[in-house]
Amino acid sequence: MAPKADSVAEGVAEIIESVRTGGDAALREFVERFDYAGAAPEGAELRVASEAFEVDLDPELRNGLQVAIANVAIVADAGVGEDKEVVLPQGQTVTLREIPVTRAAIYVPGGRNPYPSTLIMGVVTARAAGVEDVCVVTPPPVHPVILGAAALAGVFEVYAMGGAHAVAALAYGTESVPRADVIAGPGNLWVQEAKRQVSDAIGIDGFYGPSDLAVVFDADADLDPIALDLLAQGEHGPASVVLAASDSLEALDALADRVTTLAADRETVDAGGVVLAHAASPAEALAVSEAFAPEHLQLVGPSCERLARRVQRAGCVLVGGASGTAFGDYVAGSNHCLPTGGAARFASGLSARVFRRRMSEVRLGGAASALAPAGAAIARAEGFEVHAQSMEARIGENPAS
Repeated sequence: MAPKADSVAEGVAEIIESVRTGGDAALREFVERFDYAGAAPEGAELRVASEAFEVDLDPELRNGLQVAIANVAIVADAGVGEDKEVVLPQGQTVTLREIPVTRAAIYVPGGRNPYPSTLIMGVVTARAAGVEDVCVVTPPPVHPVILGAAALAGVFEVYAMGGAHAVAALAYGTESVPRADVIAGPGNLWVQEAKRQVSDAIGIDGFYGPSDLAVVFDADADLDPIALDLLAQGEHGPASVVLAASDSLEALDALADRVTTLAADRETVDAGGVVLAHAASPAEALAVSEAFAPEHLQLVGPSCERLARRVQRAGCVLVGGASGTAFGDYVAGSNHCLPTGGAARFASGLSARVFRRRMSEVRLGGAASALAPAGAAIARAEGFEVHAQSMEARIGENPAS
């Protein structure tokens, strides 16, 4: 079972307060203690030097990153709304304007391997939203692939820091790290709890827990790709939750055998985390997934694929045998920063809207005459006499003395 946020809440709060009040001095202390395990290299700086972005990437990797960047940008662009003007019955207009935030920060986790795909999902989406000032934070040592991906995505502001202290620096600013308006991206429990604790000072995209996947399939589905999809999800870690549901008991038994066989020579996965569910029909198999509200949902086989428009609870729906979740993780164009742990009941994946905000622009003109009496009556019922007077002053009543 994954640990709960309250298990780190007190430690996170202490780190945040230290960085908020201590600025660079506190931040550098935490970077050395946690990111460098107590021994930072001589001359290590928070911000990565500009010459470090000149990375000679493997040609196939470079092409893959460029495909991902282009596809994520196309999908993210589609999520940007235009201003909409509404004319109301009394004659006033209210224009709903979408405005990008000024500065966004993308958190890219560290660990055993680099995650350029996460950088792409965040940076490209923020750019599509219209954010001009985008930075990346990631634990040191910063892998050359991260710097190469950042350069391809057009970002040359990268900070070598991770953990709750990095989130605190972005939320409140220090001498070396400018304050951001939004921070997005996954991370460990300390990072996610820090995002939650500073959400009154900075916009966040959500709380990301262990990754999860549901596959709803029928007897006509090709089982080998599904088995690999389930095992691939297990590469995210032992806390990942993986579910396969079908109305075919024979297909479930065969899938279990394939998962066990394919897992035997794949050291990065654990076959023990797959839950198999038998349902009376494809619709009931989908109902199992709906109760789970998975981060990813795959629908495979004709009778299941026809249910795609009925899905209400999933971060991303991948339809058809060719549509493996791994494509969505990297190059399909959809965003892989998705709600986990059942949060797909109420939350959405990362999109341009995370980096934009709605603002109303109101023009009353002659409509004030019709609206003032109605508004004044409500204001007086709430005990706000001056609110009423301010509206009535526009139509020549209760002028200020």
